Amino acid sequence: VNKMDLVDYRESVFATIAEEFTAYASELGVPEITAIPISALAGDNVVEPSAHMDWYGGPTVLEHLETVPVGDALTAPARFPVQYVIRPQTADHPDYRGYAGQIASGVLRVGEAVTVLPSGRTSVIESIDALGTGLGPHTAVDTAWAPQSVTLRLRDDVDVSRGDLIAPAAAAPATTQDVTATVCHVADRPLKVGQRVLLKHTTRTVKAIVREIPSRLALDDLSQHPDPGRLSANDIGRVVVRTGEPLALDAYATSRPTGSFLLIDPSDGTTLTAGMAGEAFAETERTV
Repeated sequence: VNKMDLVDYRESVFATIAEEFTAYASELGVPEITAIPISALAGDNVVEPSAHMDWYGGPTVLEHLETVPVGDALTAPARFPVQYVIRPQTADHPDYRGYAGQIASGVLRVGEAVTVLPSGRTSVIESIDALGTGLGPHTAVDTAWAPQSVTLRLRDDVDVSRGDLIAPAAAAPATTQDVTATVCHVADRPLKVGQRVLLKHTTRTVKAIVREIPSRLALDDLSQHPDPGRLSANDIGRVVVRTGEPLALDAYATSRPTGSFLLIDPSDGTTLTAGMAGEAFAETERTV
């Protein structure tokens, strides 16, 4: 809460602002808020505790930034979107079949049972090549983690293509063709019900159609405006999209890399909308 010097460092003003902001953030699904009273101009509570606000006993901004827990991609379930299939079929590598890409989250290990989505076929990780394609200089490793770029080889010759997702068999996401999401529309032209789009999720792009726009969010009071019919530039709302092919999505709250997607205009490739699968903010009962 900045500019505390303009209100004579009064605790009552800080408490009112912090309470209002915390209530607003809780309706957006933000689980925890740390409010720090500061004066950036005078340096109060930025690096050193302020002598003007002895009523405040919490951390300074720097202390908070150095100690606050942050999201760790390594704790999320492993997700490996396949970017490129390596099949040289040369005399030196007649049977080589590698799947290259960047690990989106989690940890992958040699010997781990995995599922290839959306096909659902299963296999075991035979080897992991890091820092290379497997054909030139590379390092064979037993373990790899996000955000490393690696090449996986599987024990079985399963059908794997660009856009497929490799995940641990014990923690594989479900596949769906009906995507319900919170979106932010970023294009000047509106997004309308019935509009045909492309949906880009990790390395996979599929045809889709906007089936419903159930609501638009009013940012001033977080009320839901039902059935707006369209979303204009900078609108935030709920959409239901039907895809032409199954997608392996996580909820955005679980995994940002595999819970996010883009809607694209198929005629010119313009990005229309950024989406977050699943519940990204708490639904309110207020409607207008």
